[in-house]
Amino acid sequence: MEVVRLASETDLAGWRNAARNLRAAGVPPEAALWTVDGDASLFAGEGGPAPAAGAAPFTVPREFVELAQQVILYRSDERFSLLYRLLWRLQVEPNLMKITTDPDVDKARLFARAVSKAAHKMKAFVRFREVSDEDGEAFVAWFEPAHRVTEATAPFFAKRFANMRWSILTPDACAHWDTHTLSFTRGADPADAPISDALEDYWRTYYASIFNPARLKVSAMQKEMPKRYWRNLPEAGLIPELIAQAEARTSEMVRQAPSEPERRIVKAEPRARAAAADGRIEGRAPASLEEIAEAIQVCRRCDLWRDATQGVPGEGPKQARLMFVGEQPGDQEDLAGHPFVGPAGQMLDKALAEAGVPRAETYVTNAVKHFKHELRGKRRIHQTPNTSEVSACRWWLDHERQLVRPRVIVALGASAGLSVFGKPTPIAKFRQQGLQLPDQTQGVVTYHPSYLLRVPDADAKAKAYAMFVEDLKFAWKLAA
Repeated sequence: MEVVRLASETDLAGWRNAARNLRAAGVPPEAALWTVDGDASLFAGEGGPAPAAGAAPFTVPREFVELAQQVILYRSDERFSLLYRLLWRLQVEPNLMKITTDPDVDKARLFARAVSKAAHKMKAFVRFREVSDEDGEAFVAWFEPAHRVTEATAPFFAKRFANMRWSILTPDACAHWDTHTLSFTRGADPADAPISDALEDYWRTYYASIFNPARLKVSAMQKEMPKRYWRNLPEAGLIPELIAQAEARTSEMVRQAPSEPERRIVKAEPRARAAAADGRIEGRAPASLEEIAEAIQVCRRCDLWRDATQGVPGEGPKQARLMFVGEQPGDQEDLAGHPFVGPAGQMLDKALAEAGVPRAETYVTNAVKHFKHELRGKRRIHQTPNTSEVSACRWWLDHERQLVRPRVIVALGASAGLSVFGKPTPIAKFRQQGLQLPDQTQGVVTYHPSYLLRVPDADAKAKAYAMFVEDLKFAWKLAA
């Protein structure tokens, strides 16, 4: 019997090394005993016999590697032997991972689904509490995941709460983020976590105010928010009382008079009806750029208007020879109501000046007219529009083109290329080329200015900027 001692319960690297050696040495699954050595160094390990001399190297399907990354986190002593049994069988059954009815494959996929669900629950039900230390404000949470997903899920929190120092304590491992580095320590005890903080009363008040008794389904709620997580949720103490009062609150809501609609909706409704009536949204073509600018404010062709401050129409001369199409308004453009006024706009202005292109003689617009973003703390982080959103907004761009009638249209970035050309247009392949469009306009594709801002390496940034300026010179010459 070969005994393999791994460094930790999530020691995938140690398991892979030991499993590779065991299989190369011809050790069958029933002759291997897997265990965890609690005295070994955390999150690292290796084991198993040395492979037999002259043993041939082998590969396994990607599906097995990805499955192993999930299964190793399942809270069961059986997982190590299950994975090794699958690895052993792959020698003579190379298509084993495709046989979903196989008992071993089915069990491994069951483990993986449970791990994925546990990671999702951790993202949903971790609640931070504020503490203070010598470095100032910090946040700590206690969580008991169904499976060992702390290390795998911690990067989500590092991205989601990038600007705050936090720790997530669990019985298996603890994750720590100092705004720069993600680190891990051994598991903790519930007593190590703070009991409450000053903001929890506000959170409970907010939760109670948004609780909708008319839509209450207790079984569905408990399925999505199992009771095992309640003791770590500040709002959980309110749930039994809210459920008990649901019927009475529903009856009270029915008896109350209807509330007044939001002022913004009241003002927008007549404009929307007028725009629809004269064809500015779905019917006849708009007669002017001013009509487009007004109608964009009540556009409902996609859902991006819901979270945006306002629509941002294009700007420039009515008969510009050169039209620039960006991706979408950014944070500053959304607030100002004008295209390319933020950092990307400043980069564009600089490059236009260097290329000898007067911006005042160009028409500047975007493929998508509303700002798509996600909230991260107090910041609104840009999100790339999807294909359906670009397609929905192309209606506006087509009419801008018909009214401006530019000689050349420059697509700034991939989303703009999709809108202008109607298909993906790789920049590296098509830059410095005049591409004929159906209306005989010439199309040019180049980088978006925001891409230049994101290039981290100084030399690479300088090279990309130089190419961008050359593309602007090429487009201006083509429009002459």
